[in-house]
Amino acid sequence: MDERIQVYETKMGKTLSNLEGELGTIRAGRANPHVLDRIVVDYYGTPTPIQQVANVTVPEARMIQIQPWEANMVKVIEKAIMTSDLGINPTNDGKLIRLVFPELTEERRKELVKDVKKKGEAAKVAVRNIRRDANDAMKKLAKQDVSEDEIKELEEKVQKMTDKYIREIDGAIEVKSKEILTV
Repeated sequence: MDERIQVYETKMGKTLSNLEGELGTIRAGRANPHVLDRIVVDYYGTPTPIQQVANVTVPEARMIQIQPWEANMVKVIEKAIMTSDLGINPTNDGKLIRLVFPELTEERRKELVKDVKKKGEAAKVAVRNIRRDANDAMKKLAKQDVSEDEIKELEEKVQKMTDKYIREIDGAIEVKSKEILTV
């Protein structure tokens, strides 16, 4: 790959991974431990992700079980989940915390799919903006004694790259939407 467009490939790749990360945190009616990714707890004065202070498992389709490695972390983790935007009240038996995910209503599923599509559109806009930046940079190469054919070739490569990432974004949206709509 031409190093002049490699930087744009990297940016498009980051856009896709950001989208995939965001989609991973959207609850689809089934328990997914990634919904905890953004929740941090105070672990001896350091904000730490729950997964680094506890064992997180999914024993059933709609339940996440969190087993802290230290007993004193049960209350801390429980409080962090309650104050988060997860919208689920944890239950604990002194050793384990359980999160039971309610079945999603049809209306809520449709809202979530809309949200997924909105995030996907934002990612596509970001990819197209990266393409525009790349094309602007290619036009400036004309001043640096680069042939028009070479510039055209670079622009075509950027367009192919853009198309590839747009397809991957569409694919990610489709997979997540199906996951949400599957009862």
